[in-house]
Amino acid sequence: MKIFNTFSGKKEKINLGERIGIYVCGITPDAPAHLGHAFLFVTYDTLIRYLRFLGAKVTYVQNVTDIDDDILIRSKKAGLSWEEMGNIQTKNYIKNMDALNVVRPDFYPKATENVGQMITIIKKLVAKKLAYTKNGSVLGPQSERRGPQSSVYFSVLKDKNFGKLSKYDYPAMLEIANERGNFPEDPIKNNPLDFVLWQAKKEGEPSWPSPWGNGRPGWHIECSVMSMRYLGPTITIHGGGSDLIFPHHEAEIAQSQNVTGKKFVKAWMHTAMVFCEGKKMSKSLGNMIFISDLIKKYSPNTIRILLLSHHYRNPWNFDEAELEKAEKIIATFKQALKGQALALAQHGKRPDLKYAQKYLPAFFKSLDDDFNTPAAIKVLEKAAKSKKPETKAAVILAASQIFGLNLS
Repeated sequence: MKIFNTFSGKKEKINLGERIGIYVCGITPDAPAHLGHAFLFVTYDTLIRYLRFLGAKVTYVQNVTDIDDDILIRSKKAGLSWEEMGNIQTKNYIKNMDALNVVRPDFYPKATENVGQMITIIKKLVAKKLAYTKNGSVLGPQSERRGPQSSVYFSVLKDKNFGKLSKYDYPAMLEIANERGNFPEDPIKNNPLDFVLWQAKKEGEPSWPSPWGNGRPGWHIECSVMSMRYLGPTITIHGGGSDLIFPHHEAEIAQSQNVTGKKFVKAWMHTAMVFCEGKKMSKSLGNMIFISDLIKKYSPNTIRILLLSHHYRNPWNFDEAELEKAEKIIATFKQALKGQALALAQHGKRPDLKYAQKYLPAFFKSLDDDFNTPAAIKVLEKAAKSKKPETKAAVILAASQIFGLNLS
């Protein structure tokens, strides 16, 4: 099996014979989950189902960024504490994922549960002189920068490999970072592109004790720590949306590899953005198609087929007419189920991996080639119309166990 590695720009083999550690950047629980989230997490859910179907030993970690600038801002507007906001939206997210038949991760850590380990990693970066401390908080007017607390920054110019994932030059990196939360005018930074590892406490914000005074971790260090805690210094596949390539994943590499001295990720796998009315689906634009609304009108099967009908690396625009096409595909699969497939299975010819590979070779060829789920769906559609019960049985097996469809 080959997956396109964002870092190398090539399709690379995944070794199915070794334990596969997969880390996917999870939600920031400050708003309901939308179709873009569903595309992201159904894609990785299906990938993990496929790897396990092939016999691979997979450990799946997905985090919750439960402390973040956005949570603090949105919870304040909603009149909730940041903990209440996080708990409510995390429960809603899990409920939506359960409804879409998404298998829960093996580990589902929250950032706030791992602050101690983050401090340990930051201390190592400071000791190696790759990070520096400065008095004052990271954001806010100068009047808020007084007190004994300090902030800690990663010095990007000391990492010669910084930028190799995104392949941006310095001006492009600075521009994109600024669009995604960087504060270049911060006068206590050595360089406008340096990113925060530890933020000094601000009035009214939650904080934790540290060697630099009370404060809270930066966004990037959270994922470095949680991934390494559960999967070790080297991850097989690191997933997330393509909008996280820079600065988030670039920063993760810098932090992690400079601490461990080992390659952080073997294969970077990024899903494309989902658009609505020609614009990226996002909280800031307010053009979201919420999962909770879709599942009132369409079955989880239909929504999964809609999502998997798009290759994970290709951006696409939501069109409700595609859900009608997805419903027809599900009807085709259910028609196959009504045939002789179950009778065949009940008479001692229970389908398994070898059985499915024998009768659906094109299906496996599609998924092995950079996880081409749209091509694999077309194979299943055609095979479901076959008159051979063996082929129909293979279709039902692949659709239910790999694509996560409930056809009963």
